[in-house]
Amino acid sequence: MKKQEKSNSRLKIIPLGGLEQIGMNITAFEYEDSIIVVDCGLAFPEDDMYGIDLVIPDVTYLKDNIDKVKGFFITHGHEDHIGAIPYVLRDINVPIYATKLTTAIIEHKLEEHDMLKKTKRKVVKYGQHINLGCFRVEFIRTNHSIQDAAALAIYSPAGIVVHTGDFKVDYTPVFGDAIDLQRFGEIGKKGVLALLCDSTNAERPGFTNSERSVGKTLDNIFSEHKNTRIIIATFASNVDRVQQIINSADKFGRKVAIEGRSMVNIISIASQLGYLSLPDNILIDVDQLKSYPDEKTVIITTGSQGESMAALSRMATGMHRKVSIKPTDTIVFSSHPIPGNEKSVTGVINELMRKGADVIFEDVHVSGHACQEDIKLIYSLVNPKYAVPVHGEYKHLVAQAKIAEELGYDTEHIKILSSGEVLEIDEDGAEITGHVPVGNIMVDGLGVGDVGNIVLRDRQRLAEDGIIIVVMTLEAGSGQVLAGPDIVSRGFVYVRNSESLMDEAKTVLENTMDYCMDHGITDWGKIKNEVKDALGDFVWKETKRRPMIMPIIMEV
Repeated sequence: MKKQEKSNSRLKIIPLGGLEQIGMNITAFEYEDSIIVVDCGLAFPEDDMYGIDLVIPDVTYLKDNIDKVKGFFITHGHEDHIGAIPYVLRDINVPIYATKLTTAIIEHKLEEHDMLKKTKRKVVKYGQHINLGCFRVEFIRTNHSIQDAAALAIYSPAGIVVHTGDFKVDYTPVFGDAIDLQRFGEIGKKGVLALLCDSTNAERPGFTNSERSVGKTLDNIFSEHKNTRIIIATFASNVDRVQQIINSADKFGRKVAIEGRSMVNIISIASQLGYLSLPDNILIDVDQLKSYPDEKTVIITTGSQGESMAALSRMATGMHRKVSIKPTDTIVFSSHPIPGNEKSVTGVINELMRKGADVIFEDVHVSGHACQEDIKLIYSLVNPKYAVPVHGEYKHLVAQAKIAEELGYDTEHIKILSSGEVLEIDEDGAEITGHVPVGNIMVDGLGVGDVGNIVLRDRQRLAEDGIIIVVMTLEAGSGQVLAGPDIVSRGFVYVRNSESLMDEAKTVLENTMDYCMDHGITDWGKIKNEVKDALGDFVWKETKRRPMIMPIIMEV
């Protein structure tokens, strides 16, 4: 009888975000009355999301099943894996399990949102197992471009699932130990039901280079540019890269200034926890740069992705209060543009070159993600029954599916999911059985989710064609026009150069109002619709534009 019971229940794997995009990673694992969630990240807004600061996942499914949700397991401390935590915890306040550095970065976030006291956190060591509901989760050491990254082995009654998190295979990491390949192999021997593997670099052949190789490149740059100030832009969270820059600076007798809020935060957290070793007195405040000759200083800054408000962009446009770019500066981009950011990065590089600076952006970066050979290595160690590519745009997922095919997996055993699909899986099979609500929740200032698709559509329309406001005063009762209709426009045409167009538009409105009077139309809603239609048709005919039209009626 017991056996029958087991075969009825299957493990559900439900990605709530992070597939078909870079960012917003969050996946739910459900078995009977237990749900655990892996990661809880944000995405940065697309170009057409006017005014949006960040995008977080829709967790309606977790809210609807709140009694089952046991906890969050976080693989590492990057924004696309932890950024949504302060927003999501407001509705789903369950404990968070993560390694030491990851926990510290999350705590800093919670503190900013005044949520530290309300949230349970547990620091987990590699090799430790956490039992929650009918799941047991083990943290496995991996390498990535931030320390303390972990893969997760999720033991469920239906079988073991391995989630790699973001990872690379680095045999010579700058800090800490190499990825625990032995443990992946041991778990593989037990029999693994499914592998959810990072696909970000699945299109790139070969192996990912060790982070240490960047150190040699940096040393070369320092030795070739002994007479200039060096400014290096990289990701705030890439603590190992910062360590190597500091090592090179120390070797060549330079002081280091840190610029950019996120960079300052992470460096102070990492050095407090001992993940960053700082030679005595090497760090100086940006204000102290004036006291040292240029060739004795290095500035480590944020903004390697061309973000308009980040420190490097402000330096490039001359908006930075403390650092201005000089023709003698050497500027190093120690990162690759994230897909979609290429244009803004090129924009910043052009600005810096215009100021006469020497810009270096070749070979000063290695990826934090596994290339094809590393992915094959993990597959051969874990030897899963099912391949479930995660973390990446659709083309990245397909690239990993191709790798799995090369390794002998057939289409039955490779499952490319979309966010929201429910994959039910056990030893006997795996199929997509349903769909849960997913989507983008937009954060604008303090508002979370109050800017929806309709507001966004309005913003897009305002940005594309502008707005025309029609103001008029009607007499109460009779509905006679006492004043107006007057026209005010913004972002439609420059009024002073388009007086004849505006005069004609006014005539159209007067005729419309006469028509309304003659036909006894006094209902405001109907009058507004008549005004919108008549003016909209006229404007389209004259300009081929469709501005937003807003009639405002006052009654006296």
